[in-house]
Amino acid sequence: MNIWVPMDSAAKALGADEVAEAVLREAKARGLDVQVIRNGTRGMIWLEPLVELEREGQRIGFGAVAPEDVPALLDGRLETLGPVEAIPFFARQTRLTFARCGVIDPLDLDDYTAHGGLAGLRRAIDMEPGGIVAEVTASGLRGRGGAGFPTGIKWQTVANAVADQKYIVCNADEGDSGTFADRMIMEGDPFSLIEGMAIAGLGVGATRGYVYLRSEYPNAIRVMEAAVRIARQRGLLGPDVLGSGRAFDMQIRKGAGAYVCGEETSLLNSLEGKRGTVRAKPPLPALEGFLGRPTVVNNVISLATVPVIFEKGAQHYAEFGLGRSRGTVTLQIAGNVARGGLFETAFGMSLGEVVNDIAGGTASGRPVKAVQVGGPLGAYMPVTKFDTPLGYEDFDAAGGLIGHAGLVVFDDSADMLQMARFAMEFCAVESCGKCTPCRIGAVRGVETIDRIAAGDAAAIPLLTDLCETMKDGSLCALGGFTPYPVMSALTQFPDDFATQKEAAE
Repeated sequence: MNIWVPMDSAAKALGADEVAEAVLREAKARGLDVQVIRNGTRGMIWLEPLVELEREGQRIGFGAVAPEDVPALLDGRLETLGPVEAIPFFARQTRLTFARCGVIDPLDLDDYTAHGGLAGLRRAIDMEPGGIVAEVTASGLRGRGGAGFPTGIKWQTVANAVADQKYIVCNADEGDSGTFADRMIMEGDPFSLIEGMAIAGLGVGATRGYVYLRSEYPNAIRVMEAAVRIARQRGLLGPDVLGSGRAFDMQIRKGAGAYVCGEETSLLNSLEGKRGTVRAKPPLPALEGFLGRPTVVNNVISLATVPVIFEKGAQHYAEFGLGRSRGTVTLQIAGNVARGGLFETAFGMSLGEVVNDIAGGTASGRPVKAVQVGGPLGAYMPVTKFDTPLGYEDFDAAGGLIGHAGLVVFDDSADMLQMARFAMEFCAVESCGKCTPCRIGAVRGVETIDRIAAGDAAAIPLLTDLCETMKDGSLCALGGFTPYPVMSALTQFPDDFATQKEAAE
């Protein structure tokens, strides 16, 4: 009998290791032939540890399981959630990038292949490099790390560059609060990232790749390093990728924990062993990136999505979505919510449907006040903007940004002045110090918000002016996007700022 117990970090934090040990211990005591498979998470974090048993060809779920529930589980007395893929939160998803996550053993390459893995790479091997890039371009895939830049254009720039060495660099420095999709795919389906990087290498003529993975993810580092070793042993990586006669190999590199290294040029400096500071652009990394060579820098989800584009075809992928936002978005729902987790869906669902219907509203039972979309640099979206469709241009028009697609929900007890202050304080702490608008502006921003909190209404125009300077003058998104949460808090929730002023009076 197969029993699946997740080894994902979220599940482990909620006791999955202890549950797995209890299953093995109880099965041994009963003389049962039980194989415990440590899969990734299905993404329904409120149900973790989510244990699955196979019955009549279906995976039946039980959650959240505690070690003391194991005897009842093996007796058949534990209440079931039914078929896992019929759970409403899961059944409503469009799983493309995460189709295998939670289904397979992450480090079993045969299991990966049996579920469609390597089909995309085999197709890419039979294509010319130009055809590979054209396929990605036709899919409409855009960077899932924050900027939403068209992936095909970036690949084409590197492909056109003339150099004796090119690189593929995966940005796995997932530092935004409320985001965990990168970690989930690396822990639950690592070969999809490896396959995507190999396809990218074949397309642009790069033979070397690096995954820059933040040190705060020890479990993901362990899984990715093991997956790379297995891929190399099985011929997926190395001088002769799947017998194609073409080379691509890769390494895992650990970041030191600086938030700014999520910005691509800071990441490249750190990868080279330098201080993680922002580089001025131009030159673009696509022309002068790692070690001064043409470099593709893509996010984990962007690269892990490439295999399904080649497996199903660019047209299939492009059929999902809204406007210029094609394919699926991997929403990471966190904060004060009844049902938090990862929800993959086609672009186009409204923010309100995600928060109220999919996530079930707040865990506290109080009314929703705001949702910060896009990490700590994302705008606070009020309930009045809940009809905004999830699409890059749609969010931009509404004064927000999708970013890495993390959603952090707040109820009506949240103090938005303090949230604005936190944004400035975060920027001040995490700034690399390279440019004045970010380095000095964030410090002055904290001071200015404190003046507003103390009742100085004259400081509000000063804060607005400061945000404009940071937005227009910063070298990278850290300083340039910090005004999003600050100004959205100020403009959408003015009463919180006025209340502070009146209290001081």
